Amino acid sequence: MRVHFLVFAAVVLVAAGAAQAQSKPTVKWEELTAGDFREAIQKSRGTCLLPFGILEKHGPHLPLGTDLLNVRYASLRAAEQEFAVVFPEYYFGQIFEAKHEPGTIAYSPELQLRLLQETTDEMARNGCKKILIVNGHGGNESLLPYFGQSQLEKRRDYVVYVQWGKELPKGGPEVKDHLDMHAGQSETSTMMISNPNLVHLERAAKESGADQQRVKLPGDVYTGIWWYARFPNHYSGEGAIASKELGTFEMTAWIAAISEAIRAVKADDESLKLQNEFYEKSWHPLATQP
Repeated sequence: MRVHFLVFAAVVLVAAGAAQAQSKPTVKWEELTAGDFREAIQKSRGTCLLPFGILEKHGPHLPLGTDLLNVRYASLRAAEQEFAVVFPEYYFGQIFEAKHEPGTIAYSPELQLRLLQETTDEMARNGCKKILIVNGHGGNESLLPYFGQSQLEKRRDYVVYVQWGKELPKGGPEVKDHLDMHAGQSETSTMMISNPNLVHLERAAKESGADQQRVKLPGDVYTGIWWYARFPNHYSGEGAIASKELGTFEMTAWIAAISEAIRAVKADDESLKLQNEFYEKSWHPLATQP
């Protein structure tokens, strides 16, 4: 009888645990029911994340969706720490510099901006009045500030914020890769945490990630071909020296930075007020006092 009771008790505990896991609200937009979505927006105080990745080659050893996979992993875990609703996979950014590599999807500039604007508009229509774009791709570092600035073009009832990434605290594993910009030691290490089954470390040395320095220009002169001139293999650094220790350190720092950004955005009650004040003044510039 005692054995039967213990088995019964174990079954009850497992069932209770499963029920509790099912009742825990997900942060994933696409997994919420319509009713749960309404509650999630209220719980998040209208704060939603838009993890922004890309589809491009990442050396010979990482998947095309590395930026998207990493940024969504970090965003989901940050939102679980500081609740926010996380938008589904978004990879419609700037990546013209990798069009020569297989698997790259490069949308026109017009479509990039229009799709991003309509996406944030639709998010806001569904209650996301504070939209935090979490950037996971270096090629968006000109696109996203411009998009943020373009929000001042006309009146909107929501605010767009852009979070760049992580500032690493001191004391972590040494980064020995002096280039380490794309599919190098750091990015490979973080993929070893977010999606270890997609990392092919044995292939990392099959191509060179060295800087080929094929164009000589002053540092303050820009040309769009600069990346291809330096890294024609679309690989910068040494992925082969990646480690789970470094990946854990960097991913933890990134998650913490996103969590901190979510808290700051939730607490920000001034940006929308100032936007509305600006919009009003922009329609009556002659009334603005010097």
